[in-house]
Amino acid sequence: MKSALLPPTGYPEFLQELKTRIRGAQVRAALAVNRELILLYWSIGRDILLRQGMEGWGTRVIDRLAHDLQNEFPGVEGFGARSLKYMRALAEAWPEEAIVQQLIAQLPWGHNLRVLDRIKDRRTREWYLRAAFEHGWSQNVLVHMISSRLHEREGKALTNFEQTLPPPDSDMAEQILRDPYNFDFLTLADDFKERELERGLLIHLRDLLLELGRGFAFVGSQVPLPVGDQTFYLDLLFYHVRLHCYFVIELKTGEFKPEYAGKLNFYLSAVDGIMKSDRDDPTIGLLLCESHNEAIVELSFKNFQKPIGVSTYTVTREMPKALEQEVPSIEDLKGIVEKLRTELAAARKADQAEPEEGT
Repeated sequence: MKSALLPPTGYPEFLQELKTRIRGAQVRAALAVNRELILLYWSIGRDILLRQGMEGWGTRVIDRLAHDLQNEFPGVEGFGARSLKYMRALAEAWPEEAIVQQLIAQLPWGHNLRVLDRIKDRRTREWYLRAAFEHGWSQNVLVHMISSRLHEREGKALTNFEQTLPPPDSDMAEQILRDPYNFDFLTLADDFKERELERGLLIHLRDLLLELGRGFAFVGSQVPLPVGDQTFYLDLLFYHVRLHCYFVIELKTGEFKPEYAGKLNFYLSAVDGIMKSDRDDPTIGLLLCESHNEAIVELSFKNFQKPIGVSTYTVTREMPKALEQEVPSIEDLKGIVEKLRTELAAARKADQAEPEEGT
């Protein structure tokens, strides 16, 4: 029992070194709070790993270390056992100090924890951290993007950008588009119409802009395009502030059809002729369909001169009518709960009224 109470070899010196390091970091933190703290946490985690590896310290030493540090710095949060384990996990995930300096320490501690918790492989972790830094994502937005598996969807749309846009713009435009787009904030029936989809996206415009990604500015819906003696209407019109161009989005239910690409190509020509200024780059079009055949899509806009992309989208489906009849409604559930409460109250009353044995 006595040996269990004694600190392991080198522990007192290590504890004293940490106390000095923490005090020094607290002074510097006034100038660069987040960066200093992340670097401090990483260095503590790295040294815990080294000590455990070289001197055979067990996992229980973290609990002891947390207790001693909290005694030394009362009221200072961030040095509990759970936090120390996260520091060790951070150092294990990012052993190179260079990437910690360049990326990890540029983001808040909470962002790093969410990535450590939700993603296991290094390459994907780095992808989301770089995206969060570049786009200024909040912690909630970062979690949402991870949940929607954005890294698997970005840059996956079918496009002709390589043939219709100059190299720098084509690469950026390619990465901006996704496939599929996740409109899980919408709930639509199986046989929804295109106008219902459009109305739903406009009602949830903030969610739509988040899903489209950074740089999209909403211009309007059903935007009129007068051509000759006719007027055509664009489903959704955006302006992309990084690409410096108009962005036409056409919504379609069902599978992609070749004629959709021809109509969108016409719309892009009209926008370039009517709305585009000399300072704007060529207008880009995006067709959003429920499904598509890759070979048909590629042949459909093979010889077009206008930049067009085709992606799919997903929405939350309403419960089928046949299934609705099998599932209890809210009112039914309330009735069941009230019935159970009444029966439970009656049972308790009966138990209280029953005379005790021997009376």
